[in-house]
Amino acid sequence: MAISKERKQELVSVYGEMLQHSNGIILTEYRGLTIAKVDNLRARLRDVNGVYAVTKNTLFKIALQNTDWPVPEDLLVGPVATAFSDGNFPGVAKAVLDFQKENADIFVIKGAVMGGNMLTTQQVQAISELPSLDELRSQLAGLLVQPATGLVSVLNAATSSIVNVLHAYVQENSSEDGSEAA
Repeated sequence: MAISKERKQELVSVYGEMLQHSNGIILTEYRGLTIAKVDNLRARLRDVNGVYAVTKNTLFKIALQNTDWPVPEDLLVGPVATAFSDGNFPGVAKAVLDFQKENADIFVIKGAVMGGNMLTTQQVQAISELPSLDELRSQLAGLLVQPATGLVSVLNAATSSIVNVLHAYVQENSSEDGSEAA
């Protein structure tokens, strides 16, 4: 069925909008997936700020060019669907890879684009093993709190040492006073 010129322009615009909000995309071949499985993948991606959309190759190439993304010509062949990441590319990569493991016979990851670079499936795998944004934030918070905790420990130890020295001095002086009085 032919698509009208207006609909094509609309699709290019939609793809362009998704690309502008995305920090990376993963291109997949979805041949043979049921609607239920596609819906399952979409739900997984929603949980990690991702979107999964079936893309029309020629129109998607135009959208990539219009938004200054590299065009992976060799990956845009056959039935292609794209996972768009909105700020959590490692999380999206992990969700797509987990889905692929469960559906290896019918779902293929062709490659990805992130930060202006083309990525292989192996590179997508490596990125999926990186900590998520929330994990990085908690690690950073721990690193920021750690020196303060160390400083408090040092100050407590110094205070304890001073108190111990003063206590020993007082006891020594009181025992000398007590022996002179006797």
